[in-house]
Amino acid sequence: MVQAVVGANWGDEGKGKIVDTLSDRADIVVRYQGGANAGHTIVNQYGKFALHTLPSGVCHPDVSNVLGNGVALNIPLVMKEITDLVSRGVPEPKLLISDRAQVVMSYHILLDQYEEERLGGKSFGSTKSGIAPFFSDKYAKIGFQVSELFDDEILADRIEHILPLKNALLTGLYQKEALTVEGLMEELHRYRDLVAPYACDTASYLENACREGKTILLEGQLGTMKDPDHGIYPMVTSSPTLAGYGTIGAGLPPYAIDKVIAVTKAYSSAVGAGEFVSEIFGEEAETLRNRGGDGGEYGATTGRPRRVGWYDVVASRYGCRLQGATDVALTVLDVLGYLDEIPVCTAYEIDGTISTDFPTTPRLKKAKPVWEKLPGWKCPIRGIRNYEDLPENCRSYVEFIESRIGCPITMISNGPGREDIIYRESRIREDAV
Repeated sequence: MVQAVVGANWGDEGKGKIVDTLSDRADIVVRYQGGANAGHTIVNQYGKFALHTLPSGVCHPDVSNVLGNGVALNIPLVMKEITDLVSRGVPEPKLLISDRAQVVMSYHILLDQYEEERLGGKSFGSTKSGIAPFFSDKYAKIGFQVSELFDDEILADRIEHILPLKNALLTGLYQKEALTVEGLMEELHRYRDLVAPYACDTASYLENACREGKTILLEGQLGTMKDPDHGIYPMVTSSPTLAGYGTIGAGLPPYAIDKVIAVTKAYSSAVGAGEFVSEIFGEEAETLRNRGGDGGEYGATTGRPRRVGWYDVVASRYGCRLQGATDVALTVLDVLGYLDEIPVCTAYEIDGTISTDFPTTPRLKKAKPVWEKLPGWKCPIRGIRNYEDLPENCRSYVEFIESRIGCPITMISNGPGREDIIYRESRIREDAV
């Protein structure tokens, strides 16, 4: 079975925790897109970890972890993540890296930083991880695949082509130091030596695993609203964030995915710029931000305070639809236990018209939230394992969201730990039928 775990919203939904939990029942976990520009936070018996590229199955000794061909591969950061895990008592993870994955170069990171500096107040809120320059090069066909690192003739030819292009930008536009042939070749050789023990044909490995009936989790990065085609363009990421890309980024056939679990928070949060209709501000936002997640709503990669808001039904229904969700995992429900009543954005008002459809960005800029308030439950819910044991108002909140987004909520996270999960078995059975 192949299951995709993806974000329904802006990212930061808690996908890492869901993947870490589901890895108990999986054989393989695959990161199939994105790079080190976002983090997945997991909490387990080894401690709390913010993973930036490694799949969230790495704390399970029996799970094989794969970085697929669709990943933006920052090799030194991957190696550092492995070292950090092992230094904290985690057994060295089983890791395979696609020989078709492309390499994030140091100049990608520099170009990302320099462009954000140049744009100033009109910047995209980049994490400055080199992602946009990396994907620009990938699709301009001037990147480096892992397999090419082992052929100096290919590297020399590619460097000869790349050098004038990059130096024109670095020295002409940004007034920075030029790259050299020697420096680039040395960097590529260093990456070759680091990645050599892990590089292989992961697509064939996954094909064989499917044939053997193994359970594979495809782990997506960010969420629907950050997809370059269907998200809040241009404030999006540079690789597709939808489950449909999972088969491409992993090297599986398009019919391989059996289940799509869309993850959504019980409220909303986002890092970076872009339209966010249900966003709240001031003391209301600060209270939610400080209570949120495990240690507050701050970016796992950047440490930046996340923008927060109340649950957005319009965005979530759209996100689940685009992801092709068969199941929804609702996270951080426990955070809302302090509220007397909980606002939910159920529609948008745009130019005087009420709409429940998610619009394109120009119209989204005009959207105002239409609120409906539900009663809170005013008590802690961590430690509860059975859905029926949740307070009535808490269950009503879950079922209200479920009815509006049109997809069964089969998992509920009510705490940061791997064990803090409620499975709604009745909804799972209904969906299976």
